Amino acid sequence: MKAVSEHLRGVLDLLRPLPPLEVVLHDAVGCILAEDVTSRGDLPARDLAALDGYAVRRADVDGAGPANPVELRVLDEVRAGSTDVTRLVARTAVRIASGAPMPADADCVIPLELTDRGLASVQVRAGGRAGENVRRQGEDLQTGEIALAAGIRIGARQIALLAALGRSRVTVHPRPRVVLVSVGDELVEPGRTASAGEIFDANGHALATAVQDAGGTTFRVAAVPDERMRLRETLEDQLVRADLIITTGGLSYGANDTVKEVLSPLGTVRFDNVAMWPGRQFGVGTVGEDTPILCLPGDPVSAQVAFEVFVRPALLAMAGHAELYRPTVRASVTKGWDSPSDRREFVPVTLIGAPQEGYRATPVGSPGSLLLTGLARANALAVVPDDVREVSAGDELNCMILES
Repeated sequence: MKAVSEHLRGVLDLLRPLPPLEVVLHDAVGCILAEDVTSRGDLPARDLAALDGYAVRRADVDGAGPANPVELRVLDEVRAGSTDVTRLVARTAVRIASGAPMPADADCVIPLELTDRGLASVQVRAGGRAGENVRRQGEDLQTGEIALAAGIRIGARQIALLAALGRSRVTVHPRPRVVLVSVGDELVEPGRTASAGEIFDANGHALATAVQDAGGTTFRVAAVPDERMRLRETLEDQLVRADLIITTGGLSYGANDTVKEVLSPLGTVRFDNVAMWPGRQFGVGTVGEDTPILCLPGDPVSAQVAFEVFVRPALLAMAGHAELYRPTVRASVTKGWDSPSDRREFVPVTLIGAPQEGYRATPVGSPGSLLLTGLARANALAVVPDDVREVSAGDELNCMILES
């Protein structure tokens, strides 16, 4: 039987980072930057007013206060985007808008509320310090400086900086395109009426959400029955748009479970029993022109645990992330249970506590049962090592945090 670590290594070896791709800014959101972005000029390009007020020479307002205002002649009004260069002379000011270029020889901005807001002349009721309320040229970035380093995840804040630098496109590790195929005669789409012997396709919806949460783009295929021709046609049709195909179901030894039979002539997929619970048999390999495929169990709890253990790290690797794994903490379990022999067990738990006081983990439902309610209510997975047969209250286990 294959160890969990060995199977994970095989998945990560198969799913390498995708080649970098240049995309427009909108499509870069959520992706990992694949290049160092340097500034082609100073940011800001020149000294700018940081707020609405009056640009003055500091020396002209020395000693100004509410009881002894200083009167200055107003030469002009400058708005953001102005290209005209205004120069101050002694005892003059320029009314200026936030973001407007500073006049020559002006070294500070007096806020409007500290003046009488005059137009031809202004009464200034406070002094100023050199550089006060001024955004200096290059204070954000200087020419040639690295604005964003490769490896950072791009969000709204990074898009703002890229746009401010004039970049309309950027090179990223693209989102993996993941095709999801649920296999089974018994599966029907939620929202329809399930007849006797039918169940709703929970895997397709759950894994689509999990893939998106891990930064992938999903293409969910309607559930495919256990018919060799239908399954083969479905897989061949999806190859053109897939960086990865994930199937769920069809892996047991029943007569109608067809995944292994269909995949054998389509590529090189290896099926192994993995020493873990929940879950047992998994497939990993390629189909068509080397499109990676991962085959997961059909049970929804087993499929979601397998996604967390094997698939999520691989998707993050494909997308160029440096950190692939969920955070873990050591926690004391509040009650005990028997663990399967020679298998690494993943038990849904509710995790509470803090670093200073320690953490406590309580199993949700019976650890040996495949309960969707338990998984839905859990916020972590307690990991029981392969060689542990019995877990006792007070034992400490590593817990994989599912919610941040």
